[in-house]
Amino acid sequence: MASTISLDLHPDKEYEIVAGQPEEKTMGGARHSGVGVRLIARLVNHVEAHQLGGVYGPDATFQIGENQRIPDVAFVAATRLPVEGEPEGIWPMAPDLAVEIISPNDLYERVISKVEEYLASGVRQVWLISPEHKIITIYSSPTHTTILTEADELVSEELLPGFRCRVADLFRSPVGVRG
Repeated sequence: MASTISLDLHPDKEYEIVAGQPEEKTMGGARHSGVGVRLIARLVNHVEAHQLGGVYGPDATFQIGENQRIPDVAFVAATRLPVEGEPEGIWPMAPDLAVEIISPNDLYERVISKVEEYLASGVRQVWLISPEHKIITIYSSPTHTTILTEADELVSEELLPGFRCRVADLFRSPVGVRG
């Protein structure tokens, strides 16, 4: 028997389906969005130039085990893209890379549970980005992590051969902002 999902959802909010129930996805605001767009721009340029697959933004939903999740940024390798093309609705599989940008109201336990859920469903890497602390934590498994600061370069040779991005570039203020 299929689970029943409440239809009293706010139309201007995004929801992930967790344990059969809608769970509001916390929206992060302008800084959160800026970090995500700067990352997406760099990933798309690299992925398309090298025909590595597809990059998706925060309105693509993926089936992650029994749940439906909406990563802030996702990458699906070319070898896993369906012959018929991108699905009209929900991706029926996990992406190769899931990126979550921590919002000010996110709870640590929920964020880490989501990282573990992604990895358990076959996501090869999870990038957890903290705009507040200006760090990126790369999870290749629940016990293998790499923490990058603004002084570091973001690379992922196993997923995105040749991709390089200065971490500081993702956190920089837009041109024209005085500080």
